[in-house]
Amino acid sequence: MEQIILIKGANVFAPNTLGIKDVLIAGCRIAAISDNLVLNNTNLPITVLDGSDKLLVPGFVDSLVHYIGGGGEGGFATRTPEMQLTDATLAGVTTAIGVLGTDATTRTLTNLLAKAHALETEGISTYCHTGSYEIPCRTLTGNITDDLILIDKIIGVGEIAISDHRSSQPTIAEIRKVAAAARVGGMLAGKGGIVSVHVGSGASLLQPLFDAVNGSELTLKQFYPTHINRNEALFQAGLDFARAGGVIDFTTSTTDYDIQHGEVAAAVALSRALQAGISPMQLTMSSDGNASLPVYNVQGELIGLEVGKVSSLLAALQTAVLDLNVNFADALTSITAAPAQVLGLKHKGQLTVGKDADMLLLNRQDLSLHTVIAKGKTLVSNGKATVFGTFEKPQHCATGG
Repeated sequence: MEQIILIKGANVFAPNTLGIKDVLIAGCRIAAISDNLVLNNTNLPITVLDGSDKLLVPGFVDSLVHYIGGGGEGGFATRTPEMQLTDATLAGVTTAIGVLGTDATTRTLTNLLAKAHALETEGISTYCHTGSYEIPCRTLTGNITDDLILIDKIIGVGEIAISDHRSSQPTIAEIRKVAAAARVGGMLAGKGGIVSVHVGSGASLLQPLFDAVNGSELTLKQFYPTHINRNEALFQAGLDFARAGGVIDFTTSTTDYDIQHGEVAAAVALSRALQAGISPMQLTMSSDGNASLPVYNVQGELIGLEVGKVSSLLAALQTAVLDLNVNFADALTSITAAPAQVLGLKHKGQLTVGKDADMLLLNRQDLSLHTVIAKGKTLVSNGKATVFGTFEKPQHCATGG
């Protein structure tokens, strides 16, 4: 029998403001959003949640996660660990997109796809991109377009790298061919078919993407550049990219070293971009969870390494709203409706009747996490995980709330 959950009296953000509403979940879908919902059939097994003094919001869509770890820039011992289920759920992430990065040799697409299926079985929604930093792209079928058409979980390509010493130094023609294959595959499969682009601190910034579009039938919306808050020059280039019609992504995982050496914190970048007049639907934040966060000196030598955290996504939302006075709906859009739209995930990122029942209850005062519901099932209650990954230890998986 399908689970029925009735959330009473929450302040609903869809992510636009709906006000105080009741929300009914039937199975894995949102069945109703209305005032004072009453279910007359008392024989049904119904779970009623008190939403008073809570904000009810869509589950977060994290558009860039390294499910199976990443890194290795400092040798085999620096390969970062895999993500576990509660790394996502205790951060409010109910939909995550897995990617490969620098290493596509010891980290493989088959492993990434298997991990995506595992996390889906454990409770959240997962998707993948084919390819990695390098061009030509490694694929599962031998062809980008075929991967998108034939493999359900693959929705795009990436993250390919530009303006970075770790990239394959792709030509403009190579970037165009990747984007064209992604577009055709996305069209034929009914998917987003975007190209996720890792942007380094190289002097070319986002120019390779402008060059790829110029003189072709491609548009900037085909590309989804990330790490745009890496430094001030890239941030300014990102604003130009958005003004020209593109969508830009800010990375929430960071290090003290990076902030001290010019990185713009994601929450600050979001605030400044909104103040610059960029539409909230053109601005996203992602965690880069479980990625390596390498620190290089001016000679390109590795001098430090940390690991990205999915939890940084919720922390960035809190900072943006509570410390920087960013409008809550705008900040929320950057991790719900905006990434869902650019990725082509039509059933994610919004609280609307008929869409997937992925939602969170946040405590109103401090935006801490209270409840996580993914695909209609409660995974976190009162700030503590109630569902765990297969190899997780429950006593180690709790957070405040």
